[in-house]
Amino acid sequence: MLHQLLHPARTGRTGRRRSPFGRLRRRIGALLAGVLVATTALAGSGPAATASPPAASPVAYGISAQKGVAVTMADGTVLRADIYTPALPGTTTAAPGPFPVLLNQTPYGRGLKQAELAYFVQRGYIAVAVDVRGTGSSTGSWSPFAPIEAQDGAALVDWAAALPSADGGVGLYGDSYTGINQITTAGAVGPGSPLKAIFPVVAGNDLYRELVTMGGLPNAEFMPFWLLYTGLGNLTNPITDALNGGSPQNILDTLALELQHINGIATANLPILNGLMTGGEHSYDGAFWQARRPADQLANVVANGVPAFLVGGWFDLFQRGALMNYSGLQNAWAGRPVGAPMVAGQQVTDRYQLLMGPWYHDPRQDPAFDLSALQLRWYDRWLKGMDTGITGTANPLHVKELGSNRWLDTRNYPFTEATASRLYFDKGRTGTAGSSANDGLLTPTPPTSGGSEFITWTASNNPCTRSSTQWFGGFLRNPACDDSNLARESGPNALVYTTDPVTETTVLAGPIGATLYASANTNETQFVATITDVGPDGSSVPLSTGALVGTHRAVDPARSWYAPDGSLLMPYHPSTQASATPVPAFQTTRYDLEVFPTFASLAPGHRLRVVITTADTPHLSATTPQTFKLLAGVYQLKSGPGTPSSITVPLAPAANFGTPCTSVCP
Repeated sequence: MLHQLLHPARTGRTGRRRSPFGRLRRRIGALLAGVLVATTALAGSGPAATASPPAASPVAYGISAQKGVAVTMADGTVLRADIYTPALPGTTTAAPGPFPVLLNQTPYGRGLKQAELAYFVQRGYIAVAVDVRGTGSSTGSWSPFAPIEAQDGAALVDWAAALPSADGGVGLYGDSYTGINQITTAGAVGPGSPLKAIFPVVAGNDLYRELVTMGGLPNAEFMPFWLLYTGLGNLTNPITDALNGGSPQNILDTLALELQHINGIATANLPILNGLMTGGEHSYDGAFWQARRPADQLANVVANGVPAFLVGGWFDLFQRGALMNYSGLQNAWAGRPVGAPMVAGQQVTDRYQLLMGPWYHDPRQDPAFDLSALQLRWYDRWLKGMDTGITGTANPLHVKELGSNRWLDTRNYPFTEATASRLYFDKGRTGTAGSSANDGLLTPTPPTSGGSEFITWTASNNPCTRSSTQWFGGFLRNPACDDSNLARESGPNALVYTTDPVTETTVLAGPIGATLYASANTNETQFVATITDVGPDGSSVPLSTGALVGTHRAVDPARSWYAPDGSLLMPYHPSTQASATPVPAFQTTRYDLEVFPTFASLAPGHRLRVVITTADTPHLSATTPQTFKLLAGVYQLKSGPGTPSSITVPLAPAANFGTPCTSVCP
């Protein structure tokens, strides 16, 4: 059935050093009473296909450390830094240098970076770990991702470049939060800065749409825990640092820090959590989150001449963001709008690369992936001028194809090798989802007659699916659930639509748009769309998910991505208080869901499936006002002429992606 989609007559195309969130693992046992299991930290260990070539810096130094060094910002805020300097072999006597500097800025306690940074110090880098303002032993009040952190970062770059034994060049280092502030710092430094390279790992592009909410529904799984965790850390880290002699603080100094950090909890952590769950300003994409958009700094990163190597994961919290950061940087370099889809034939540069792997929020959980060695090659290239083989590629987008053993190189996002095709919901039974309420069809041919299926709103559904693991950062694993969506596909709270089997290996590559036409008996609705790979054995492996609350259904055409036939490939919802509109009860209404991107291979005999539910537990939870409006909701999902519920998916024969990744992939 999908042969016509893979060969269409039309030609238009659309397009283990732990992460900072992974640092949760070290304290998480105390907070969750041993529920979480620590994963072994792989400090540059394990064989990898991408081991550093001979030109990469070898181990040649010991380590000399200075702890708790004060760095004063323009407004008088004092940040605390640990400085690790290469030492003469077998000693702690600082080597003469000069050396480039790697700078890490963290809200999780700078001491957690010591073992991680040692890898680079031993190879000829000065490494600096700094507590961002209002955290650790730094003064001030913390607000997550506050714009002033970028100003601090720019000042820290200049300070680090002038350290004794420094050669004047600086690189930024870190994952997740500390990957995000690499981007914002690189956007703030200005042209001619000592900043020469960044390497953001699992970093976001749009925090509101990728982490805080999905389609206007709060991330109730990760955000409350993270805000609690950072709040507790901001209380305990100053005491721990003082007891460990990390800075010359007396009791009064520590007490003053505690009061400042408590103020941060009272003015940031708690209001964000309260507003997010009760429908306050933080549950909308207003001034607070708009001021914290890494996407808005990408053009400045390019203008400032800072090259960036990105690492992302297909099951990461920032599954969407890594690809958007890549396309944004490439667009800025090519003089195109940052938020636009890349186009076929667009020139690209090896100064901006992305490695997208089969990972959750901690890529080091993959024993075949030597992240430190890859980082070293990037830093050596841009900070030491060494030819490490990491640049010179004509295809700077490196991706793992889910469902196969292929690592591939390509250029554009969205992937121009794939054709965006529309698949329509239709009535009838496929015989592949016998436990579902409908077992409907997913077909490339628009239905000639109308149909409808009923689905009821529910506050929760079965948590046994990959979503539960993904949206807690991959810290809790359940092998029985992570690769199966079947628990979500039965009963009255799920509708299932499945294609015929593919006859050749087919790649689903890129963002997915789901357009639903439905009526409801309430003034609010909640829809979740999950895309799965259905095997001949009846298995249903989840690939990606998108969601939308009905009041956030407004679409901004200027910021949305479209397929050649005009269907929405990546809808952009403003999600502001002004754009929120009640759902008209008992009227057929259109809803466009953004389903996050994937890159997956469907083997011959496999099918593509869309599962529509009204919950994603425990990932998403409606705000209190939304919940009251959702109660007792019954929806009628429509199909057929006039109400063509469908998904728009980029599909391609496997041969369209034929360039193997050899230079940087595991």
